[in-house]
Amino acid sequence: MPPLRSLFLSSRLPPLNPLRAFEATARRGSVSAAARELNVTHGAVSHQIRALELSFNASLFERGGKRLRLTPQGALLLPAVTHAFAEIAAATAAMTRPATSGELTVTCVPALLSFWMIPRLHLFTEQFPDVQLRLIASNDEANLDSPDVDVCLLYGDGNWQDCWSRLWSRLELFPVVSPTLLNMRPLRSIRDIRDHVMLHGDDGREWNTWLAAADAIDFQRGRQHFMSDARLSTEAALHNQGVALGDTITAGSLIARGELIAPFDLTVPANDAFFVACRNEVRAAPIVRVFIDWLFAALESDPMPELQMSARTIIRSRMSKPEDAGRNTTPKSLQPRSAPRNRRPERPQKRKIKS
Repeated sequence: MPPLRSLFLSSRLPPLNPLRAFEATARRGSVSAAARELNVTHGAVSHQIRALELSFNASLFERGGKRLRLTPQGALLLPAVTHAFAEIAAATAAMTRPATSGELTVTCVPALLSFWMIPRLHLFTEQFPDVQLRLIASNDEANLDSPDVDVCLLYGDGNWQDCWSRLWSRLELFPVVSPTLLNMRPLRSIRDIRDHVMLHGDDGREWNTWLAAADAIDFQRGRQHFMSDARLSTEAALHNQGVALGDTITAGSLIARGELIAPFDLTVPANDAFFVACRNEVRAAPIVRVFIDWLFAALESDPMPELQMSARTIIRSRMSKPEDAGRNTTPKSLQPRSAPRNRRPERPQKRKIKS
C-alpha cells in the first residue's frame, strides 16, 4: 500500500497533460498555436484547459480578444509550471545523453569562429577526443529554437526568450589596418582616414560610435564598403583593402602576430556583447555542459594580447592650454596604449583629437 504522504501529494497535483496544454497556451498566446506545438486538435487543448480550471475551481485565462491573457490565478501558476517542465526536460536530456561523447552542433558569430575559436579548437579536442563538433558560422538568434543546434555563441544584448544565456565577454572596438597598407598610405590623424576605404561589418553604427568618441562624427568620409559581418571586414583589412573596426577578442591575435595594426590609441565599448546560449532542455546534458565550461575556461586562461600601436599614428590631443606653453612636457596621448585586460571596461572619456 502506498505511503500516506505519496497519496496526499498525488491528490494535490493536477494531471500532466492539462498542465502541458496550459503552459503551451500561455507561452504561445493562443489555443491554436498551442495545438500546433503539441500536435493535437484545437478542441483537445481547450478541453484540457477547461479540465484544469475545474480542478482549481478558478479561471486561468481571460477570454476575448485575439490573444489570451492570464488571470491573476493563471499568472501565479505559470512560473511554477514552466520551471517544472524545464527541470524535467533537463533531467531527460542528461539521461539520454549521459556521456561526453557524440556529435555537438555549435553556431558561432562568424568573426569569433574564424579568428578565436578555430585557432583554439585543438585544445578542446585534446581534452574531449570523443566529441565530434559541427560548427556553423551564424549570428542568427533563431538557432536557439532549432532542435538541430545545441549551443549558440551570439553577439547581441542577451535578451532572448525561453532559453538559457550567460554573458561570455564584453569587447571594445578600434580601427585596424594592415602594416602593408599603412606603409603605403599613413594614418597620422583622423583626416587621413579619408584617403582610405572605410570597411564596415554592420550598417555603420559601430564606426559612428568610434568616431563620436573621437569627436569626429562629422568629418568628411571617403570611400566606404559595407559587409554582412565583422569577419568579412577584418579579412578585407588583412588583404590591404582599407581600414576596418576590430575588437579585443577577434583582432587581438592578428595584432599580436603583426598581421594588423591598431593605428589610433582610442577604443570604445561595443554596443552589444558575446553571449553563450542554448535551449533550457539541453543545458544539463554533459556534452553541452563540458563545451560551455570549456568556452569560459579558454577565455579566462588566454589573456588578451597587448595592442601594438604604431608610434607614428597615435591620436594627438588638441593644442595645450596657454598656461602650459613653453613647458617641456610630453602629452599623455603620445604614449603607446595597451589593450585593457578588464573584461568589463569602463566607458572611456571622449578624446580631443586633431581632425
